[in-house]
Amino acid sequence: MRSPLIPTAGALRGLRRCLAFGLTALLLGTAALLGAPHAAQAAPAPAAAGTVGAYPVPSIYPASTDYRLTVNGTSVPVQKFTGYDIAQLALGTGTATMAVTKINDTAIGSYSISPEKLGIVGSVSGPTLTFTVPKDEYLIVKVDGRPNLVIAADPGEYDPPATGGTGIFNVTAAPYSAQPNTGDYTTTAFQDALNDAAAYGSANNTQGIVYVPAGVYTLGNLYLRSDLAFYLARGAVLRYTGDAAHYVVTGHKDSQGRDLTWFISTRYSSSNIKIYGRGIIDGNGAASLGPSNLGVNLLAPIYTNGFTVDGITFRESSSWAVTPLRSSNMTFTNVKFFNRFDMGEDDGIDVQESSNVTVTHAIGIGLDDPFSTKTWGDTTDMFSTVPGTATPLSNVTFNDLLSWTYCYGIKVGQGVVTGQDGVTFENVVVYDAAVGIGIDHKYGTAAATNIKFDNIDIERLDFANDNNRTWLAMMTETSQGVGPVTGVTISNVRVRDAGTTAARINGQPGALISGVTLSNVVMPGSTAAATTLGQLNLTNVSNNGPITITS
Repeated sequence: MRSPLIPTAGALRGLRRCLAFGLTALLLGTAALLGAPHAAQAAPAPAAAGTVGAYPVPSIYPASTDYRLTVNGTSVPVQKFTGYDIAQLALGTGTATMAVTKINDTAIGSYSISPEKLGIVGSVSGPTLTFTVPKDEYLIVKVDGRPNLVIAADPGEYDPPATGGTGIFNVTAAPYSAQPNTGDYTTTAFQDALNDAAAYGSANNTQGIVYVPAGVYTLGNLYLRSDLAFYLARGAVLRYTGDAAHYVVTGHKDSQGRDLTWFISTRYSSSNIKIYGRGIIDGNGAASLGPSNLGVNLLAPIYTNGFTVDGITFRESSSWAVTPLRSSNMTFTNVKFFNRFDMGEDDGIDVQESSNVTVTHAIGIGLDDPFSTKTWGDTTDMFSTVPGTATPLSNVTFNDLLSWTYCYGIKVGQGVVTGQDGVTFENVVVYDAAVGIGIDHKYGTAAATNIKFDNIDIERLDFANDNNRTWLAMMTETSQGVGPVTGVTISNVRVRDAGTTAARINGQPGALISGVTLSNVVMPGSTAAATTLGQLNLTNVSNNGPITITS
């Protein structure tokens, strides 16, 4: 919700958007409370404040010149990043009172706190904005003309391992003796620890644990084998070296005109692998796109089963950050994708040709699509070194997302070379984008079927992508054949900004977009669900089956 204090012209737009929704929710809540008599009850006790664990910030990341932050009285470091500032912490069960202070101490004139649907109201005292959230959240705070401040409050860790002991392989202990913060190239020590942990896990029907203490480790390619847990402690950073000679080329990206490498990948036919903790995998994108001109995929789980990622931050990838391919039974939880807005094709996570995948509680920021699904052919440039044949994608669910991008907030496609079936996006906030909800069947002739978008909140659409600046874009294109899209459900959508171009559903002759149902979509300036294509601003429609609209 926007501050009532001296809002700027830019702030007024958000104020108008959120007031109607917030007031309606308040009135409905009050009516529910007053609707029936009930026995007198004591007022609930105030919620307890959660324990705060601020993440150490290595010196390679400069401090913010705009903000200071405290959470429940604990100072949390704020980093300056390209395009926005970042603060990260763990919050135990309970509330968090956050105080954001402008460093130059000038009084705050206006502010916003997203997700707007949370209805967070702050108070301003001079240069400080104070507000309380009931639990861990991923937030984006805007104060006056300062850069946006991303506050990533993770849930507290429930299973951190010991730093050593039976079955735990600490990379800084003998015989590995990796030395952080020196800039030295330490890949051998890491790979030896990973191999030993996997061997231990396989021999003992468990997972051997590799423990990485805080510090910056510059590494070459790492390979993960079965029965392995890879723990990155708070303040641990695994970083691309900046020298292409340290890496194996694993593919090519024709659209970028550069070779690719998988920074961390799984061995084929692996299983039972976990990456967890609160550390960072850093692609050092500015260095990777320098003289070496090498695109870095930060994590490539390929031909693996039973793969888990929990709590990790993926930072500054120079190509698609996380690229699951031809894998199954995968979970990604409490993950953060902090990419730049001046590097193209820096997607967050692109789930490809995989089945039974969930991405839960995540924030994705970058120029390109933070959250999407794709399928390819056997010899696609990115995966030219991968053996075997392309497989369909099925049963993929994205839940509880915060997305900020210049492209699509959430998207199916562009590749649909093999089929995509059963893709769900739910409980999503699109903070800003060119297109809020998208299906782009650009490459391939297979069908995309049973696609669901539910409980989506689109806050703003400030950008344009291929002349699209709209809350909804569904299309089939003819770049490499055409294929149909069938069975799309779009429900419970709050559109606070509809963009400047018409929403669209455009199939192709012989490849229709059909079976589309839109339910309970509330457009800007309205408190009631739209009931017509006109009210939805869905006026660019062609080569489609019947469209059903319900309220």
